[in-house]
Amino acid sequence: MTPLLTVNNLTYCKKVRPWLGKKEIFRLAPVSFELKAGETMAIMGENGSGKSLLAKLLVGVERPSGGNILLNGEALSHSNKQQRFRAIRMIFQHSKESLNPALTLGSLLEEPLILNTDLDAPSRKKKIELTLTQVGMLPEHQYFYRHMLSEGQRQRVAVARALILNPQIIVADEPFAALDPSVRSQTVNLLMKLQRDLGLGFIFISHNLGIVRHISDRILVLADGNVVESGKTDVIFNWPKSEYTQRLIQAYQALITRDD
Repeated sequence: MTPLLTVNNLTYCKKVRPWLGKKEIFRLAPVSFELKAGETMAIMGENGSGKSLLAKLLVGVERPSGGNILLNGEALSHSNKQQRFRAIRMIFQHSKESLNPALTLGSLLEEPLILNTDLDAPSRKKKIELTLTQVGMLPEHQYFYRHMLSEGQRQRVAVARALILNPQIIVADEPFAALDPSVRSQTVNLLMKLQRDLGLGFIFISHNLGIVRHISDRILVLADGNVVESGKTDVIFNWPKSEYTQRLIQAYQALITRDD
């Protein structure tokens, strides 16, 4: 069976010259992996490891220096942004900042439909109401503004924006970092239900190894732009091969012991 997503030797190199400082170079070494429909791959690593950069490469925000990305066996062209924009959608970390306070939720959700589909106004309205219902909100919420929503509702709207174009893959970059534990648990359960119902593939980036262990099928570990380890979640947690991965997991286990 053809994988939903295939990443072949994806590389990135960018030179950065800090203000009045010497030139710095960040490289993402060749990254390769496959993602099946209904599967979740977690990307682990410390700050600066290249996790968020990899997410931007997948959704087309950044252009890779080499390699390619295939969706259902067909190459995704960087120049065909609409194709990628519809197929791979992103959930951002700070849902509040990603929502325009001057627009109703209906307007926020309608914009990508206007730009990327041929749906007429009644069909767009129907799609918005359906998507809001999918994420556990009411159709009437389309008339709300950002300030009228709770923290959990704002995160659900962020999920709705990712779903509105019927994507096949969702990239979630630290989507739970700013949420309190109860809201975080509700959002995790929501995403897992949507994945079961819609057969979505998930790329999940997080520092929270408890959530990573709970929702992911496989893990890719990055350090300084290099893949240091990859494999099934249970194998990575129980038998980590690299010292780097061992250190990450030991820190997580120490945190659990301290909280207990």
